[in-house]
Amino acid sequence: MRFFQGVYSLILTLLRKILFLWVRTDVSGDDPEALGIDPDKPVCYVLQYASLSSRLVLEQEVLDADLPGAESSLPVKNGPNHSFFFLYGRDGGSLTRRRTPVQTSEFRALVQYGVEHPEQDVQIVPVSLFWGRSPDKEKSLVKLVLSDSWSVAGRLQRLLIILVHGRNTYVQFNSPLSLQQVVSEYRHSEERARRKLARILRTHFRRVRQAVLGPDLSHRRTLVGGLIRTQAVREAIRKTAAEEDMKPEKVRMKAYKYADEIAASMSVIAIRIMDVVLARLWNRIYNGVAVNNIRVAKEAAQDNAVVYVPCHRSHIDYLLLSYVLYKNGLMPPHIAAGINLNMPIVGPLLRRGGAFFMRRSFRDNPLYATVFNEYMHVMFSRGYSVEYFVEGGRSRTGRMLQPRPGMLSMTVRSFLRDHRKPIVFVPVYFGYEKVMEGRSYLGELRGKKKEKENILTLARTVRRLSNSFGQVAVNFGEPIPLAEVLDEVHPSWREETYDSEYRPRWLNQAVNELSSRVASHINAAVAVNPVGLTATALLGAERLAMDEVQLTRLMDQYADLLRAFPYAGTITLPQGTGNDWVAYCENMGLVTRKPQKLGDIIALEGTNAILMTYYRNNIQHLFALPALIASLFENKQSLNREKIEFLAGVAYPYLRSELFLKYRNEEIADVINQWVDVLVDKGLLLEESQGLISRPEEGTDAMLRLRVLSRFIIQTLERYHIAIGVLRRYGSGKVTAEELEDQCTLLAERMSILFGLNAPEFFDKTLFRNFITSLQSNGVITRDEQGLLCYSDELDEVAEDARLVLSVEKRQAIQQVTMLGA
Repeated sequence: MRFFQGVYSLILTLLRKILFLWVRTDVSGDDPEALGIDPDKPVCYVLQYASLSSRLVLEQEVLDADLPGAESSLPVKNGPNHSFFFLYGRDGGSLTRRRTPVQTSEFRALVQYGVEHPEQDVQIVPVSLFWGRSPDKEKSLVKLVLSDSWSVAGRLQRLLIILVHGRNTYVQFNSPLSLQQVVSEYRHSEERARRKLARILRTHFRRVRQAVLGPDLSHRRTLVGGLIRTQAVREAIRKTAAEEDMKPEKVRMKAYKYADEIAASMSVIAIRIMDVVLARLWNRIYNGVAVNNIRVAKEAAQDNAVVYVPCHRSHIDYLLLSYVLYKNGLMPPHIAAGINLNMPIVGPLLRRGGAFFMRRSFRDNPLYATVFNEYMHVMFSRGYSVEYFVEGGRSRTGRMLQPRPGMLSMTVRSFLRDHRKPIVFVPVYFGYEKVMEGRSYLGELRGKKKEKENILTLARTVRRLSNSFGQVAVNFGEPIPLAEVLDEVHPSWREETYDSEYRPRWLNQAVNELSSRVASHINAAVAVNPVGLTATALLGAERLAMDEVQLTRLMDQYADLLRAFPYAGTITLPQGTGNDWVAYCENMGLVTRKPQKLGDIIALEGTNAILMTYYRNNIQHLFALPALIASLFENKQSLNREKIEFLAGVAYPYLRSELFLKYRNEEIADVINQWVDVLVDKGLLLEESQGLISRPEEGTDAMLRLRVLSRFIIQTLERYHIAIGVLRRYGSGKVTAEELEDQCTLLAERMSILFGLNAPEFFDKTLFRNFITSLQSNGVITRDEQGLLCYSDELDEVAEDARLVLSVEKRQAIQQVTMLGA
C-alpha cells in the first residue's frame, strides 16, 4: 500500500513540475503570519471545484510559501488523504458528461469528524484560483471558452484555459475558518452542519470571484446602444429636438456620439499588457510601491459596487491604482478621466484600460448631461467598480483640494434610483516622495499658464522617467457606505420614489456631508515619508537651515508626537530615524549639506525650498492641532486650560474646513485637552498648579521644539488674519466676497515677497475663498441684498484673539498691507 502511495505521490510531483514549465502564478495572501494560522492546530485547504491542475498549483504554492503542507495527512477517517479537499466534485467517471457538482466525500467526512470530535479543531483555509482574470463579455464565444469565468469549466475547456491563460494564473489564500465554530451548534444534526459550512464556503468563493473577475461586462456597442434607448435619454432627445428645432433622428445620432465618446472599452488584453509595462515602469522610476490596508478594498469589492476616491497628485495616479488593484487580485475600476486625455494614441489605450471620458462642464448641454448620467447609472446598478477624483484636478500645492460635488451628486442620485446594489466609497491616498509634475506645479503657482496635455508634453514627461522618484505609498482608508450617510442625513430616504430627473431638497446636504467625509477619510490614510518630515522640520526653521544633529533630533521628536497620539489607524509612518531620513533626502537631491567644523548644516536652497512646501503640505493636517496649541504661546508665557480650549476651538472650524480634519466641532475640546497632555508629557509644555500651562524657558531645547512646531501652522493663521484685517479696514457692508478675495490675494503676495515666504499657497486665491465661505457658514459674516459682506462685533473679538498668535512684526506688517488695500 505504501509502495503505491509513493508511486502516486511521485507521479503527482512529476505532473506538477511539467505543469509549472508553462504555468506562472501571481499569489496573494500566502503569508502565514498575515493569514493568522495557528501553528498548534491542523490546517486544511479547500478549493471550490475538483480539478487535478488546481490541486497541483495549490501544492506548489503551499511549498513555495512555506505554509503547512497540503500533502500532510489529517486524522480524519475516510476523509482527505492530504490536508486539502474540494468542496464540489463531479458525479460520475472521468469520461461521463459534466453534471451538476456535488459535495465531495472528503468534505462530508471532515464535517462528520468535526461533529464527533469537539475537542479537535481544524483550520479551513479557502483558496481561490483563476486561470486568467478575464471578465465575461456577452455574445463573445471566444472569451466564454478561453477565460476563467463564472461558469464551471469542463475538462476540455479547462485544458484550453490553461494553455491560453496558464501564464496569467492568480491564486488567493484567505483567512482560515474554524471548523468547530461552524459545526458547534449542530452536533445533533450532521446534515445541517454540512449545509452551513457549504453555504459559508460557497458565499466566500462567490464574493472573491466577484471581486477578482468583476460583474459580467456588456459588449461596448450593446452598452452604447442601450443608453440611447433608456427612457431618460429618449426624453432628452425629444426635448432637445423641440427646443433646437432639429429632426429627432439627428439629435439621436448626436446622443449616440456622446455615448461613444464617453464609454470605456475595457480590454483584458490591454490590462495584461499594461500590467507588464507598468511593473517595469515602477521598477525603473520608483524604489518600490508600498501598499497598505488593501484588505479594505478586497472586502468592499465582494458585495458592493465600489467607488474608489483617491487624492489627485499626479497623472500617474490613474495607472498606479489600477496596477495595485490588479496585482492584489481585484478587477481594475472604470476610471473617470478628463476629455483632455482623450488624445491620439494615449486616449484609446486609456479607454481599453478602463477610462471613460467626461467633459469639464456640461451644465449648458442637457442632452450630454443625461447621456453621461445614464452611463454612470449603468455602472453603479450593474455593480462595476468606478474611480473618480473628487478634487476635480491635481493638487498643485500638495494639500487636499475642496471636493467638487458633480460626480458625488451623480452617484447619490443613481443610488436613490436603484439601491439594490450597495455602494461603498473606498478612499485612497497616494504618498509620493517626489512627484513628476513638481516643476510644472511650481511654475503654475508662480502665475504661469497651465500647459494643455498633448503628445509633446507626454514626450517630455517620458524623458524624465530616467530620474529616481523615491518610493510611493498607496494607502487605503476607512470605507464609507453610502447608505449610512443617507441614513444620517435623511432617515426616510428608502420610503421615497426617485427618477432620473428628481433632486430631493436634502440632496445638497447629503452630497456636502459625503464630500466632507470622503476628503477627511483620504487625509486620515496619509503616508508619512522621510521627505515630508524633513520638509516640515526645515521649513519651520527661520532661515530654512539647521544644524544636522539638531534637525535629526527634532524630526525624531516630531515623529514621536505622531506615535503618541495617532491621528488615525490608517496612517503609516516611515521606518528608521532622523539620521536615515536626512541622508535619504540628501541622496534624492532635495536638501543641501554645508560642511562646517562645528557640525554640518542641512539647508533648503533654490527651487527646492519652494518645492518642499508641497511635501510639507501633504502631512500638515497631522500637526495642525499641536501646532495650533504651540502657537498660542508665541506671545504668552502661560495660559490656563480653559483659555487654550476656547482659543483653539475658535480657530478649529476654519482649520477643519481647509485641512479636512476628521474631528467634529463638538468633540474638539476633548481632543485639544489630550494634545495638551501629550505636549506636557513630551516636555514641550509645563503644567503648573490649578490647570495653568506654561511654555519652557527661552533658550532651552524644549522651547526651540515648541517654537518650530508653532511655525507648522503659523502661515495659515496669518492668512486668516489678513482676510479679517482687510474686511475690518473696509468696514461692514462695504465690500463683496469677490472683491475681498482679490484684495487678500494681492496683499498676501506682497507679504510673501517682503518676508521671503517660500510658500506659494500663502497667496492662493482658492484658500482665501474657502476661508470667506467658512466665515459665512459659521455666521461670523453675512451677505446683504446687494451681496456686500456684513459683520458684527464678534469679528473684532476674533481679530483680538489673533494677537496671541502673531508676532508684533507680523501684526504690524499685516496692518500696513491692509491699509494699502483700503
